[in-house]
Amino acid sequence: MTKPASDAFVPLLNAERSATQVAILVACGALFLAASSYISVPMVPVPVTMQTYAVMLVGALAGWRFGALIVLVWLAAGLSGLPVLAGGAGGVAPFMGPTAGYLASFPFAAAFCGWMAERGWTRRIGLSFLGFLLAQAICLAPGAAWLATFVGPEKALTFGVTPFLVGAVIKAALAVCTIAIVSRVAGARTSAP
Repeated sequence: MTKPASDAFVPLLNAERSATQVAILVACGALFLAASSYISVPMVPVPVTMQTYAVMLVGALAGWRFGALIVLVWLAAGLSGLPVLAGGAGGVAPFMGPTAGYLASFPFAAAFCGWMAERGWTRRIGLSFLGFLLAQAICLAPGAAWLATFVGPEKALTFGVTPFLVGAVIKAALAVCTIAIVSRVAGARTSAP
């Protein structure tokens, strides 16, 4: 069952945006994702970054369509060689190497977060937290499956999932808090005379 539209909280989603506004929104979102890629803890074969946190926020704040579009633009920038991926990487190599499954999952995770925000999940702490955990599972499952082609299933689970579980919980909690803060600020602005 779908929540009423009034229950949704997607502050960057607006059907009446001009093409210029959409381009600015997409560019700013892609820059946010690029900046999050530089916040990382080097690990082999997959580094821990703030990318999943940024992907979740982009989706939840921009809606499923714009969220996925922003992530696709960011990935295209990385594929073209711009240093916007984890640790300043760019080019074809990250899309062919051990991290490719994670990268491929990001548009789907952003779309899921936008979908849940459009249905009011981010208005409820428990549902929001669960949704952000599910979004990270959307990243970890294909990421580990692809990684398994390089290191085998056991090592993919050991090095591509297990080290990220605590971080997933922390990032989900941080995303819930961020959305709550943005919601309060946006609510205060709309209620101001």
